[in-house]
Amino acid sequence: MKKIILLSAFLLVSITVKAQKIHWLSFEKAIEMSTKNPKPILIDVYTDWCGWCKKLDKNTYANPVIASYVNKHFYAVKLDGEGKKDITFNGHTFKFQQQGRSKFHELAAALMEGKLSYPTTIFMNKNQKIIQKIPGYLSKERMEKILAFFNNETYKKANWKVFEKDFKSKL
Repeated sequence: MKKIILLSAFLLVSITVKAQKIHWLSFEKAIEMSTKNPKPILIDVYTDWCGWCKKLDKNTYANPVIASYVNKHFYAVKLDGEGKKDITFNGHTFKFQQQGRSKFHELAAALMEGKLSYPTTIFMNKNQKIIQKIPGYLSKERMEKILAFFNNETYKKANWKVFEKDFKSKL
C-alpha cells in the first residue's frame, strides 16, 4: 500500500511539474496557430553557447508562475540565433549564414534588426508584427511585469512607468 501511495504521489508531482513548463513551439507553428487563433507571440532568441540564455531558462522560464502565464496568454517560440534550419515567414525563406567566424540565422538577424544580442526576448502582436525587442537577461520579477504589459494590448493603453509602479506581483 505504501508503494502505491508513494508511486501515486510521485506521479502527481511529475504531472504537476510537467504542466508548469512552457510549451515551446517552432516559429512556423506559432505563426500557424496565431493565424488560426490569434494570440501574441513571445520569441526567446538564444544560442547554445550563451550563459545568460541558460540562466534565463533556469531561473525565469522555469518559474511556474511565468510558465503558466506564458502558456495561457502567448505562443512561445525558442529561436536559435545560430540555427541551421530554413524558416519561411511572410513569403521569404530565412537561412543560416556563416561569414568567417560570424554565424547567424537570417530570421534572428531580421527580427533583431541586425543587433545580434543573446538572449533577446521579442514580442509580436496578434497580427504577427513586432511590438518590442528586449535584449539581455530578464529576472522572473521583471519578466512577470513585461508579460503582463504586453498581454491584452496593455502597452497601448498604459505608460510603462505608471504600469510598473502599480503592478501587483503573483510570484
